[in-house]
Amino acid sequence: MILTSKILMVKPNNFRSNEETIVNNFFQKKSLGISNSVLNKIAIKEFNQFVRKLEDNEIEVVVIEGSRTLNNPDEIFPNNWIVFDQNKIGIFPMFAKNRRTEVNYDFIKKINSNNNYKIYDYTKYADSEIFLEGTGSFVLDRTNRIAYCSISNRSNEDLFIEFCEDFEFTPVIFKSFQSVGDKRLPIYHTNVMMCVATDYVIICLDSIDDKKQRKNVSNFIIESGKKLIEISEKQVESFAGNMLELINENGESILVMSKSAEDSLDENQRNTIANHSRIISCDINTIEVCGGGSTRCMMAEIFLPKK
Repeated sequence: MILTSKILMVKPNNFRSNEETIVNNFFQKKSLGISNSVLNKIAIKEFNQFVRKLEDNEIEVVVIEGSRTLNNPDEIFPNNWIVFDQNKIGIFPMFAKNRRTEVNYDFIKKINSNNNYKIYDYTKYADSEIFLEGTGSFVLDRTNRIAYCSISNRSNEDLFIEFCEDFEFTPVIFKSFQSVGDKRLPIYHTNVMMCVATDYVIICLDSIDDKKQRKNVSNFIIESGKKLIEISEKQVESFAGNMLELINENGESILVMSKSAEDSLDENQRNTIANHSRIISCDINTIEVCGGGSTRCMMAEIFLPKK
């Protein structure tokens, strides 16, 4: 697996439960009766603890400030608008109108000052109600050049295929669902139900209701040489699919997850992961509950361009 030890994170200045995303993010809850200013302070505390935990484990964290003027409640989740891959950067269109202003072109200009990256800006598609929310919408196997995407209102199939053509990935397309009341509704992002690591894939196959699609996804994983670690829909609710493998400065595989995700794992799952990666976790409960995303959503991997 092609891994990085350098990530981008955005320190929030406007965190709250986003009223525009809660309509189809069924992991997200309202703001717990706490004022937005207090909620943001709690989110900053959780964010800072998470950054320290990563740095203590020799992961380089590039922190940029969230906006002090724009209404960006989900700016803490940068992986939805920017994706680095080899010598390319993708910039993506987001479902919620109040998320589209998260795109930080000043940061992109700074990091691309020598024009080493080729920029693919897909944000114009939002004007046509076509969305693809970065490594939330799809999960990448960078070594085998496979991209997995669960189609939803936030993950357009045609645009996903265009991305795969531009970035040279083989697309694997399916639909995943969660139970909301007595209904089966689409899971808003692929990265809450699966995580691709070097030697294994953590995935909730039970969320893929179509048997043929489930078999196809499973076959791609097995044929890519990775071990399947299945998680339940209940574990998905604890963000056990929302994890990211990084490599620290000593070359050690680190699997990053939240405390709620780690607490949901059974002994066999923990041991299987431990055979390949060291788990690090952090308590970000408020961010998870009100933001509807977890640790993977908070980290955008930075890959320096190859000369």
